[in-house]
Formats: sequence, C-alpha cells, structure tokens
Amino acid sequence: MKRIAIGGFLILSLVAVSACGGGGARNTTHMTTATTGQELTDLKAALDAGAISQAEYEKKRKEILKKKV
Repeated sequence: MKRIAIGGFLILSLVAVSACGGGGARNTTHMTTATTGQELTDLKAALDAGAISQAEYEKKRKEILKKKV
C-alpha cells in the first residue's frame, strides 16, 4: 500500500512539474551592430527615397538619438 501511495505521489509530482512549462514567458534580446551614424544615414536615405514621411523620419530620428544616450 505504501508503494502505491509513493508511486501515485511521484506521478502527480511529475505531472505538476511538467505542466508548468514556464508559463509562456518569452525573453527577447534585440542586438544591433549599426552605429548611430549609420542608422541616421539609413533613415535619411529612406526619407529621400520617399519610403517614409517627414513625420516618420522625425519620430524615428528622436528614438535613435534617445536610445544611444
């Protein structure tokens, strides 16, 4: 009887642990190798090519300069 109780406990423990699964937490790391100057140059090129508006350019430019400080 004691073996059945221990076996049942082990099975329930394994099920409980395997159900955790990390809760769907996601870790994301953003890494860039572009310098601030390169990002700004690319952004200006996108503006000159008409790929983005002046407002989008200004917004992104501020973000780039802010994250580098």
